[in-house]
Amino acid sequence: MWISRNSRCSVNGTLAAALLLSGCFTMRAADAPLTAEQKEQFLRTARIIKKHDAKKGVTGTTQVTMTDGTVTHDASVQTIDEFKAKFQSDDGRTEMNFKDSYKFNIAAWKLSRLLGIDDMIPPSVERKYEGKSASYTWWIEDVQMDEVERTKKKIEPPDKERWNQEMYVVRVFDQLLYNTDRNLTNLLIDKDWRIWMIDHTRAFRTYHDLQAPKNLVQCDRGLLAKMKTLDQDTLFKELTPYVSKDEVKGLIFRRDRIVKFFDEKGDSVLYDRPKRTGAATDSSAGAPPSPPKQ
Repeated sequence: MWISRNSRCSVNGTLAAALLLSGCFTMRAADAPLTAEQKEQFLRTARIIKKHDAKKGVTGTTQVTMTDGTVTHDASVQTIDEFKAKFQSDDGRTEMNFKDSYKFNIAAWKLSRLLGIDDMIPPSVERKYEGKSASYTWWIEDVQMDEVERTKKKIEPPDKERWNQEMYVVRVFDQLLYNTDRNLTNLLIDKDWRIWMIDHTRAFRTYHDLQAPKNLVQCDRGLLAKMKTLDQDTLFKELTPYVSKDEVKGLIFRRDRIVKFFDEKGDSVLYDRPKRTGAATDSSAGAPPSPPKQ
């Protein structure tokens, strides 16, 4: 999906307060950054004022502009919820008991909070869209490109070490979820060169083995510590009804393999990823025109 510029009122000086009361003024990120809980509440309750289909993607994604009278922001809406006993992908891979579901977007967001990496995944909630259950996912602002464009144009990140640290998080998270659809359009890069993981509708498989163990190279200490605290009871409580018991059990088995791998490698493959700063996911009245899908 492509970012569009949302309309907003232009205000100056003392007019701002009066216009805010009238509903004309739209709060910007710099004025009042929203917490994750506030973003979730916005996604659940704000009114849709504009919609248009995504220009990319195959999972029935729709971009909507929403407002609660104070904040105006976009969301990515997905209603896909399919099961196939046997599925063959475009690259020839065959998957049994295939699932493609909006529910996994919500589960991925909830799991990211348990793991302390919710600064790399946008909030996602369940809500009806045109009579269907759907995930509403917070739209990332200030996206300059996706990973497809970066690799195609051979653009190097300005801080290679920080970039690698974030990419290692992506790799660990995808192995934990057994994400079968981490194509490069699902990795967004904002203006501060921070990576955002989106679209997890083909994750949370029941397999006990890792999809690609070779992708495990290094791990953030905080992420590894959080993974060790996960247990089935907590995951059942936090992720139900978006994942099944078998999907949770599969996640636990994969977690055990990931933890064992890094524990055996030792401290030499661990690092401390700095907590992100800035407001790239905070609410704003609009976003710059162009780049990639969400």
